[in-house]
Amino acid sequence: MPQTRSAKKRLRQNAAHRARNRLVRTHLRTRVKKFDDALVSGDVEEARKQALLLQKSFDRAVTQGIIHRNQARRKKSTVARKLNKLVNPAGGV
Repeated sequence: MPQTRSAKKRLRQNAAHRARNRLVRTHLRTRVKKFDDALVSGDVEEARKQALLLQKSFDRAVTQGIIHRNQARRKKSTVARKLNKLVNPAGGV
């Protein structure tokens, strides 16, 4: 257990930050699942809507410092690729 006042405060802050981070990560995972469900159902409009919300959520998580910006870019790129594949199965040729 922490002894000094600053260590006790740091412990409280860590608990609050951990709870906030878990909330954001859970939100991201839920958004990913909703996007994947829209892809599986084949509903292009719903998939576009979910992709937009998902990308916005990734940007917000980066701004809050929850995930690294390169991780968000990588995941957003994957989302865009999946969406494009749904919209244009031929691959653009």
